[in-house]
Amino acid sequence: MKKNTNKGLLAFSIIIILLLIDQVSKIWVKTHMSLYESINITDWFKIYFVENPGMAFGIELGGKIFLTLFRIVVAVIATIYMVRLIHQEYKTGFIVCIALIIAGAAGNIFDSIFYGAIFSESYSGHIASFVPFGEGYSSVFHGNVVDMLYFPLFQGNWPDWIPLIGGQHFEFFRFIFNIADSCITIGVILLLLFYRKSFSFSLMSKKEKEKYLANKETESNEA
Repeated sequence: MKKNTNKGLLAFSIIIILLLIDQVSKIWVKTHMSLYESINITDWFKIYFVENPGMAFGIELGGKIFLTLFRIVVAVIATIYMVRLIHQEYKTGFIVCIALIIAGAAGNIFDSIFYGAIFSESYSGHIASFVPFGEGYSSVFHGNVVDMLYFPLFQGNWPDWIPLIGGQHFEFFRFIFNIADSCITIGVILLLLFYRKSFSFSLMSKKEKEKYLANKETESNEA
């Protein structure tokens, strides 16, 4: 029981800490930089302020309210799933992966729900500020997600001999994202690399789990 409590405290601490880091970074950018302003940290890393109404990395899908509600549903389901994993004593690393995904989803949900209502509009040459609730650039559930992490690691032109794209400019990595996006991406990658079996097992029904464990025990005895 104590072990489960510790896992739960760790998971929710990760979510809260990462959510705070995500929001602090977004609020700082929103209130200190105008839209499309860039700060060069190194040649390959820039703080570049953009906003997007869509999902991670600027991908758009459906209407704004649909996106916000979709994020909320995913976050709620993931939280219930994580609590179940904690009670069923799954590995700490597996639970941390889910916590990272929840933290990322929650960070972007907060932007979508509240930013339109509490900030004035950001545009080129103008820095936004806090405003009384409801007097912002949009309404509740219609806020834009703040992105700022930009890693143009290398760029150039495709060789002329390549069909269709020869001579065209390319850039890697051209996506602009935020801490929340990073949490989701890292959580998913770690999940796929190290906890695929745990994830598959956790989604089985009770009968499927019993059958799977019985087969494993049989295989072990035969070996």
